[in-house]
Amino acid sequence: MSGFTLAELCVCCAAEAFRADGEVLATSIGLVPRLGAGLAKLSFAPQLMMTDGEAYLVSEPVPVGPRGDYQPKIEGLMTYERVFDIIYRGKRHAMVTPVQVDRFGQMNISVIGDYAKPKTALLGVRGYPGNTVNNANSMFIPNHGKRTFVAGEVDMVSGVGYNPARWPGGVKPRYLDLRRIITNLAVMDFQGPDNRIRVISLHPGVSFAQVQDNTGFELVAMDGLGTTPPPTQAQLSLIRKRLDPHNQRARAIPGDPPGIPQAGG
Repeated sequence: MSGFTLAELCVCCAAEAFRADGEVLATSIGLVPRLGAGLAKLSFAPQLMMTDGEAYLVSEPVPVGPRGDYQPKIEGLMTYERVFDIIYRGKRHAMVTPVQVDRFGQMNISVIGDYAKPKTALLGVRGYPGNTVNNANSMFIPNHGKRTFVAGEVDMVSGVGYNPARWPGGVKPRYLDLRRIITNLAVMDFQGPDNRIRVISLHPGVSFAQVQDNTGFELVAMDGLGTTPPPTQAQLSLIRKRLDPHNQRARAIPGDPPGIPQAGG
């Protein structure tokens, strides 16, 4: 199958991050994570909980973009207070898009440069500290490069990672659980030695050397490293007809490239 875009491939990879989660709240920040969680719920994880983006739990993913006469299928209230109850119980899986990630999986969304005099001030740490010590976290990175996957540590540690020097008393937080990183080049996890970041599949036309050259730290390749599976017709139908009928995903990755690179492209 060749008729799919790279964004659609990444949506399917994001969906896989939620496989076998059970009844947890999917907090998907950004378009590809949201579509991925929705695809998971419609495909193989019906027990996954999600909201309408505001204050209600819904029984099916709400399409992105203009809704027309579509009405969310509301099945419960999800107030801010209830979200915190779920976080503290560890019954949530968040997929986020940090500005920087280091070899420990530490994430930054706060500042670029020296904290005392930053080049760029961003969002602040927001909920990243509590999220990363209480529930599972995955990431989507639309532009895999050394500006994001930095050498050394991130400029500001917003999200906790596998760096013992940052753990209070050197003790690993009990519920620290970094799962997947989906990028425009590959899919990675934290199952390398000592939780090193490991490449588990390469998108069509991408080599491990290319991924490594665009990363500021050394990666591990999974044994038998292969190509990311293409979307199925059923997955593409769900993405295009139910989850994103207005093709908002075309803006998720610059240029909206095809999932299989064109010859000479």
